[in-house]
Amino acid sequence: MDLHLHRADYVQVGVTSQKTMKLLPASRGSAAQKVVIGDHEGVVLCFGMKKGEAVAVFKTLPGQKIARLELGGILNTPQEKIFVAAGSEIRGFTKRGKQFLSFETNLTESIKAMHISGSDLFLSASYIYSHYCDCKDQHYYLSGDKINDVTCLPVERLPHITPVLACQDRLLRVLQGSNVMFEIEVSGPPTVLALHNGNGGDSGEDILFGTSDGKLGLVQITPPTPTHKWEIQNEKKRGGILCVDSFDIMGDGVKDLLVGRDDGMVEVYSFSNANEPVLRFDQALSESVTSIQGGCVGKDGYDEIVVSTYSGWVTGLTTEPVHKESGPGEELRLNQEMQNKLSSLRTELEQLQVKVTQEREKYQQSSQSSKAKSAVPSFSINDKFTLNKDDASYSLILEVQTAIDNVLIQSDVPIDLLDVDKNSAVVSFSSCDSEDSSFFLTLNSTQSSDNFLLATYRCQANTTRLELKIRSIEGQYGTLQAYVTPRIQPKTCQVRQYLIKPLSLHQRTHCIDRDRPMNTLTLTGQFSFAEVHSWVVFCLPEVPEKPPAGECVTFYFQNTFLDTQLESTYRKGEGVFKSDNISTISILKDVLSKEATKKKINLNISYEINEMSVKHTLELIHPKLEYQLLLAKKVQLIDALKELQVHEGNTDFLIPEYRCILGEADRLQEEYKKQPAHLERLYGMITDLFIDKFKFKGTNVKTKVPLLLEILDSYDQNTLIAFFDAA
Repeated sequence: MDLHLHRADYVQVGVTSQKTMKLLPASRGSAAQKVVIGDHEGVVLCFGMKKGEAVAVFKTLPGQKIARLELGGILNTPQEKIFVAAGSEIRGFTKRGKQFLSFETNLTESIKAMHISGSDLFLSASYIYSHYCDCKDQHYYLSGDKINDVTCLPVERLPHITPVLACQDRLLRVLQGSNVMFEIEVSGPPTVLALHNGNGGDSGEDILFGTSDGKLGLVQITPPTPTHKWEIQNEKKRGGILCVDSFDIMGDGVKDLLVGRDDGMVEVYSFSNANEPVLRFDQALSESVTSIQGGCVGKDGYDEIVVSTYSGWVTGLTTEPVHKESGPGEELRLNQEMQNKLSSLRTELEQLQVKVTQEREKYQQSSQSSKAKSAVPSFSINDKFTLNKDDASYSLILEVQTAIDNVLIQSDVPIDLLDVDKNSAVVSFSSCDSEDSSFFLTLNSTQSSDNFLLATYRCQANTTRLELKIRSIEGQYGTLQAYVTPRIQPKTCQVRQYLIKPLSLHQRTHCIDRDRPMNTLTLTGQFSFAEVHSWVVFCLPEVPEKPPAGECVTFYFQNTFLDTQLESTYRKGEGVFKSDNISTISILKDVLSKEATKKKINLNISYEINEMSVKHTLELIHPKLEYQLLLAKKVQLIDALKELQVHEGNTDFLIPEYRCILGEADRLQEEYKKQPAHLERLYGMITDLFIDKFKFKGTNVKTKVPLLLEILDSYDQNTLIAFFDAA
């Protein structure tokens, strides 16, 4: 069964956060529902649709930014009470807009996530979780990493209150009281949680989760052994998941899964006989989808998917047909209504244009006065800088509430900018010289004088979201800066900074292969637990900024490019780092020594090098290097083969291998284009491995690098390993 939905924009509010829009329950059957939404200006708006126009039920005064909005009420009754989280306060409103609750929590940080079940209130700030019952403190938990979302299994169906936290370190933490009952590892940092079917599924224990890298999954929270029921991989490389809901939009009696992503994609999954989701519908909006819910808003009897976007648009994807069937004479009446509406809109638009012209002239006159004051217009930027495991690259997403004019990218560390298919901006590169460096030094006094990249992205009209891909080199660390200029007057710009860390391609994991040959780096000295933790934060991504609880901590990492591993264990006065890649140990040794020297701390450094690890690392590099060399050779042959094809008129005389290359020419060239400097990067890693191996022996082998490069040009794995052993 095909699903046909038509877009209808209802209203625009201010910038919105994740999960800040809900539909109030319908007063009867298939009647139209009211929409309630909160924005960054602190305004809560409740509206309904009447004759195609949005009519406000109530609207609150501005205040603190609203981070979450949930519906609540007595269990097993319609959930009609509106609760909003702003700062550290919870406010409650009736469906008519009367405020009945103002509860100042004891949280020292702003509330980031909220779940309500009857008289139970579950809140989380960045690292703190709190449970309140009738506004009285019940339980508290300090998480080891950032909490992105919180939910609770249905208390009316299960004997115990079971909260679930979605944490940045790829774990779902299931709590009982103030303690962790068990942890469930998922494949990416979970950003959103929801009860399956809205009630936890058949068992009441089914939890849906979405991750920042676009994966969607279902787990059954059954102690002591939870079950992963299914997971959808992000094969189409779409955005991270911000919101999910369950609603029967297909009309077959089974609730479907509605998904909203941060690249504007709205998806509908229905469930097959095997109880696994199948994609039935998708539609791209131009900005992040912050909230999604199924219901009926535009017209009685027509189901729809209602979404809110980052810039505050409330939009419906409705089953109501665009072309209505009408009886005799009715068509004329509909046309007259449409004409009246168009006439009204034209009049309103003309009035707005006149007002804008007048205000612009007034501003121009006042700006020429000697007492003129010009206010810099403020605008919000929603940015995200994340490491993609699939291609070992960083994704930088910049989203602005208004149209973007241009974005200037500047880096003091060598990086590659990769092509992004959905990026329509025009990019131009500038040469990096001392004048450029001095210019950026005046803009930011903390910036180093080295400039390795200056690139400008000029966006097309009405572009509010820009996605870039960046690949860094491990061992090279510094700062990437994005200067964002929107299409507003007077011209203004905001700067965003992103750290490129020394081991930037490493990603947190929760288990490693203990059978690999490991090299060990040990540091001892007069340093505190907080100091050594700050050094690890400086070196590696995905490490929580705050030191974890306890006297000792162990983190595991995996290199997304080479699949090598790193184990980091440290406490006050001691740090032990183990890796199957000598280059990782070498980078850590150099950076940690430098950081300790800055704080005038004496370090005792010792290391144990396992000779077998070098061969092991070369074996990990081998399939990637062999594939890239083969790809480069195939691409070099394409032009010559095409000439032969044109000259001879057919390809029957070619051997099957060459015919295959011609058949896949477009794909091969596209893949090669997407992998700039890939081969050079692998050469660089092998060269670093060679230099680092002998550096730990106290030997300088840089003079032998040209010979190593010759061997790589005529690559043979056994010859390369023999060269490493003989040098």
